[in-house]
Amino acid sequence: MGMPVEFNTMIVTKGKETRIEENVFELMKDGYRIYPLNIPLEVRKTKDGEKTGTAHVEKLELTDNVTKVTYRLVSLHSTN
Repeated sequence: MGMPVEFNTMIVTKGKETRIEENVFELMKDGYRIYPLNIPLEVRKTKDGEKTGTAHVEKLELTDNVTKVTYRLVSLHSTN
């Protein structure tokens, strides 16, 4: 039995991120998604939108067809 998995090299928030600490955010995404850990990834509000920052994914949790991504913003390019 197979399991659909998506591999991502960019964090797309769609404005649904939650601040955990000053520069640490949590994002819930539908489906199972794999992100590389502890390397710089672009953060965007939409897939085709402008880059808003750079982050390192610190933790991934895959449960009940939902992926919880915890990432640390290491640079901010825009506040919009």
